[in-house]
This record gives sequence, C-alpha cells and structure tokens, in this order.
Amino acid sequence: MNIKSLGIWSSLLLALVAFSSCGVEENKSKVVINEILMTNETNFQDDYGVHSAWLELFNKSYSTVNVAANLLRCSDTPGDTATYFIPKGDVLTQMPPRQHLLFWVDGKPNRGTFHVNFSFNADKDTWIGLYDSGKHLLDEVRIPAGTLKTDESYARIIDGGNDWEIKGGSDDKYVTPSTNNKTLDKNEKMEKFEKHDKSGIGMSITAMMVVFVGLILLYLVFKLINFAGTYHAHSKAGKTKGLSPEEVRAEMRKGDTPGEVFAAIALAMHEMQEDVHDVEETVLTIQQVQRRYSPWNSKIYTLRETPHK
Repeated sequence: MNIKSLGIWSSLLLALVAFSSCGVEENKSKVVINEILMTNETNFQDDYGVHSAWLELFNKSYSTVNVAANLLRCSDTPGDTATYFIPKGDVLTQMPPRQHLLFWVDGKPNRGTFHVNFSFNADKDTWIGLYDSGKHLLDEVRIPAGTLKTDESYARIIDGGNDWEIKGGSDDKYVTPSTNNKTLDKNEKMEKFEKHDKSGIGMSITAMMVVFVGLILLYLVFKLINFAGTYHAHSKAGKTKGLSPEEVRAEMRKGDTPGEVFAAIALAMHEMQEDVHDVEETVLTIQQVQRRYSPWNSKIYTLRETPHK
C-alpha cells in the first residue's frame, strides 16, 4: 500500500469516527440511577422496618463494580446541594453484574452504609446526581414537583435504558425495588415455536443443521486459508525460478507429494502382483535345552575347584 492509498483510508476512517460521534450521546457509565420512590407509605420497608423513601442504582455492565467512595447528591433548592459519601469497607457496596443496589433516603446516615444524609420532598423540583470518587458526574435525573404521588416511583422502563416512566399507578406498572423494572412473564418466540413444534423435532433438526453448517463453513475457511498459503508459497518460488502465473498454477496441480512416496507405492504394487514374497512355514519347532545348571542359578560356578587327589 502506497502513501496515497494510506492517506485516503485514514481520511475515510476519521470521517467515519466524526460522523458516529455526531449521534445522540449515550450514558457510558457502568452504574446508573435506575428507580426513585419519594413518598413511601405502604411500599418496601428498610432494615429497621420503616417505610422510607429510596433510590435504586443499577450496574448495567457485565463485571462487578464497587460504588464505595462514590457520591450521591440531591438538591431541591437552588444553591443548596446535599452530598452523601458512600463509605468504604462494606462488602455490600460491590455490585455484581446486572444487579441492583438500594439506598434509603431517610436523612439518617448513622443507621448504616445504605442510609443517606438527605431526604426527598415530592412537592419541589428535585435533582439527583451520582458521582465517582473523582467527582465526575456518572448519571443524573430531575423530577419535577408533584410528578410522583404516594407509593409511586420514577423508573427507567428497562433497566439501564434511556426512557423513564411513572410506576405504581396501575397493576401492569408496579414498583420494583431491588429487582428488574420490566419483568417478562412469557416469551412470545418460545410460545410460537412450541405451538408449531410440540414434539421438538423441528428444534432437533434446526440444532443439527446449525452444527453441520458451522462445520462446513469451518472446512471451507480452512480450505481457503490452505489454498491461499500454498498459492503464495508457489508464487514466491515461481518468481525465484522465473515462472509465469500459469506455470505456477500447473505446478500446484501436480501436488506437493514427494517422488519417493510414489516410488514406494509402485514398488509395493509390483511385489503384490508378481507374488515374490517368501512363503513361511506354518509349523513351529521348539527344542528343549538340556541344562541342569546355569551361571545364574547355581553357586557351583562361583566356587574354586578342589585339586585332584
């Protein structure tokens, strides 16, 4: 690749990156604010048996994230922002992949790690932010005054998603502390497949077809790689010998089997056809050796002979 081609491809790559960056900016944080309940009368109780307001965090990544040393901030009055430092040393601050973590917004941090030092006021515009230990904003949400009634929550429609909704006003939109915001009671694809294939024969055939197609594709890929490597090697050798591409392909069709292999095969076929093998006698003769002692089992061979009298 020459310098001109390299410059063209680099320009196209930069243009693609710039174009993709012009889209809607998504939240890249692993942990986000997932659900908030501001007025709790009959909902979930905390570890003291009290109906307290709460906010839920969600780890949308597929790795464990420790939220210790992160900051939770809340403000319902301009210029007045409360900050809660999530303490270190509690193993429960480690969020497993795709799991939730609940904080009680009761203004009583002396009750434990998950009790923050501020409280909510549903009658005022409320801003809630999550910051990392370096005080970089990870996620934020604003709840207008009067949006939530008693025992209603403001939650993402899907865990970690971009769209929000009010939950608790109907049976199909119920409050979900420490669990998935959207629970699937059934799988339409599975039910449709079960309806058309009750015995499971179609599933078995499909599974076998997937396996065999995968094996065939692997065979073709490796065959192509082997051909490309062989052609490259022959082309390189042909350039050294001064052969044309047609002569190189002719050499490839001959194969890479050494001549010694063909000679051995021809000799074996000749011997089989000419019947020149010796016929061995099928009778075994065993001759017993008459020896009473041997140097290995008789001590007499280790003794000095006595002189003749």
